Amino acid sequence: MSASDEDHMAQALQLARRGLGLTWPNPSVGSLVVAPSGEIIARGGTAPGGRPHAEAIALERAGDRARGATIYITLEPCAHAGGRGVACADIIAAARPARAVIALRDPDPRTAGSGIERLEAAGIKVEEGVLAEEAGAVALGHILHVTEERPAVTLKLAVGADGLMPKGKGAPVWITGPDARAHGHLLRARNDAILVGRGTVLADNPTLTCRLPGMSCRSPVRVVLDRRLRTPPEARLFDDLMVPVWLICSSDEEHPTTDALQDRGAEIVPVPVDAHGMLGVRDALETLASRGITRVLVEGGPQVARAFLDADLVDEAVIYQGAKPAGADGLMPFVSEGLDRVTSSGHFMQLEARAFGPDRMTWWRRIRRCSLALSAA
Repeated sequence: MSASDEDHMAQALQLARRGLGLTWPNPSVGSLVVAPSGEIIARGGTAPGGRPHAEAIALERAGDRARGATIYITLEPCAHAGGRGVACADIIAAARPARAVIALRDPDPRTAGSGIERLEAAGIKVEEGVLAEEAGAVALGHILHVTEERPAVTLKLAVGADGLMPKGKGAPVWITGPDARAHGHLLRARNDAILVGRGTVLADNPTLTCRLPGMSCRSPVRVVLDRRLRTPPEARLFDDLMVPVWLICSSDEEHPTTDALQDRGAEIVPVPVDAHGMLGVRDALETLASRGITRVLVEGGPQVARAFLDADLVDEAVIYQGAKPAGADGLMPFVSEGLDRVTSSGHFMQLEARAFGPDRMTWWRRIRRCSLALSAA
């Protein structure tokens, strides 16, 4: 591994990050083809919808110049073709680069080292592990989709200076300024789905779309946990018919409102309830994974946030804290617990801190299990 290998892989990872939220059910991958002189011949990122794959795009752009070059790929090239074209490992082998630098092996059992073996069998020198940790963060949704049959979960919270969440009154209540909110919309664009509970729909009546200029097309699937299917058909969620709305409800009950909600464009997604008659958040995530979702942004209220933490299903947390307090009617972020459930528990590590004017954002990643019951299991 050389410094230039790291530099080129860093560029490939930037390409992969750009595709987050657009490529599901496939992972977002970045690829570069680099000449022996160091000139970048071609770049590629996974196309919207997941195909063509990044390395196929980069090699097509490189043409004959790929022979003898180095190809950089953020995730091991697939070794399975199915009915949708040639496997990427075979495309690379046919292009005959001298080297392939791969950040991360693909845990998908259909590939899982087979892609690398095919390259080596074709006489291509393979180097692995360049910026593997960074690549793992980008590919986390895909990794968990394969290994745990669920999407990656990012919990987003917005609180006041007092650490409390503002209480909705039938319309959105903003506790942070426009710059912090814009960053929150960027999070939406980088996820496949955004999830809230029915209580958030009633309290805030949100649209849950990405409202950054020119990025409305990157609004994620909107998912509402609604056990009894009581989301009002007149909710603003249904005003934008271009962005799907999936209502997750109990599979053990009849729902008289089904037709009215479907008439408004909702897709009804039944899942089992747990022993307490509540929707199981893991079941909900597994159902989303079965539909191809790999990354979920949870923006629900305290009940939903605590449910995901209690189930040990929060992989990352992004906390925006405004300069003004939420006030006497503010809500604890996790029902009866404050931010220290994340920030001081020892289960999360802070990755980043950033100011947006008077507001502050901190980004946290889980480093060990959050639930005492699960830790003892």
